[in-house]
Amino acid sequence: MSASTVAAMAPALDVAKIRRDFPILDRPVYDRRLAFLDSAASAQKPRQVIDTIRQAMEEEYANVHRGAYWLSQRATDRFETARETVARFLNAPSSDEIVFTRNTTEAINLVAASWGRTFLKEGDEVVISEIEHHANIVPWHLLKREKGIVLRVAPVDEAGNFLLDRFEDLLNDRTRLVAITHVSNAIGTIVPVAEVIRAAHRRDVPVLVDGSQAAPHMRVDVQALDADFYVFTGHKVYGPTGIGVLYGRSELLESMPPYQGGGEMIQTVSYEESTFKEPPFRFEAGTPAIVEAIGLGTAIDYLQALGWENVQANEQMLLQYATERLREIPGLRIVGTARDKAAILSFVMDCAHPHDIGTILDRSGVAIRAGHHCAQPLMERFELPATARASFGIYNTRDDVDQLTEALLQVREIFG
Repeated sequence: MSASTVAAMAPALDVAKIRRDFPILDRPVYDRRLAFLDSAASAQKPRQVIDTIRQAMEEEYANVHRGAYWLSQRATDRFETARETVARFLNAPSSDEIVFTRNTTEAINLVAASWGRTFLKEGDEVVISEIEHHANIVPWHLLKREKGIVLRVAPVDEAGNFLLDRFEDLLNDRTRLVAITHVSNAIGTIVPVAEVIRAAHRRDVPVLVDGSQAAPHMRVDVQALDADFYVFTGHKVYGPTGIGVLYGRSELLESMPPYQGGGEMIQTVSYEESTFKEPPFRFEAGTPAIVEAIGLGTAIDYLQALGWENVQANEQMLLQYATERLREIPGLRIVGTARDKAAILSFVMDCAHPHDIGTILDRSGVAIRAGHHCAQPLMERFELPATARASFGIYNTRDDVDQLTEALLQVREIFG
């Protein structure tokens, strides 16, 4: 479904009801109504997730997998149920293909450190794109220093559209991995990852997809995409921090050595050697983020119950409305106008630095992000030091957009 088609649909979300589920939205900031427009950095948490975490801490907490007593068995059941929930969320064939990590960054580092160190050698090429978050650039730089791999970069055009033909031109006999974002965190571009994966697979090249910004906004089906690895983070899908997900094909995970060593991931240990469990436990050394995983399961259930078509329709409506309103402001330029975009809107003003914009908006109760958004190479590509970024979630309304617009007009008045 295209962004324009979704935007034309009548939003079916009861956003007023949703907002009542998010306690933080009731608190004023500088005596102003809070317009929270920074969900791309970290989304707020519904009461259901907060209550789940509280209950798990107060009534059912114990370490998992090892205890023979009721509390430990109960915590283990809830922890593993969360893994099954994630598997359904991604339509993974098996929950054994779901590895819990701290976040997307650790998930990508796990693949780079385990799969990359095992299967990549000097001169092998990894293809990324111009719109990657640093989390999908720096791990490959580390491997470049260690192994001598080569990083190739697929371009976007001036509007931020991903150039599929230019990407395909980069694939060759030395390509060993494609690591690509699903949605740009900085400018919202939706990458046609299904086509990217098909092109890579024609050369038997595996693909890792960074789904941090896709998972909160759209249905993700790793089987339909035919993804080899898919990663996302809990706190962007209205869950806790400190919990992330790596999906990996079973045959790939089974071929990978442990990322870290310690308790929980071993079969046997002696002073001479260690043997390791099968995935996913091989990659989950030490006590995991038990409560956070349980909270993530609740967040996913909450999000899915809203209906993806409804979520997309409301967010695309807001993106379209915000785009129209911001274009009315003199001297404001939107950065990233790709044909297919998620609900992320970056912009600059000719009268003020993005950091000044963010500070002034804060005094009006409007929370946005200002900076390079962990995408410095993309900022350099657009010859910008930074942008201001408004990003939308399931709890945002036209009132938030209007409050943003009014505050930006104040910026215009202050700086002239």
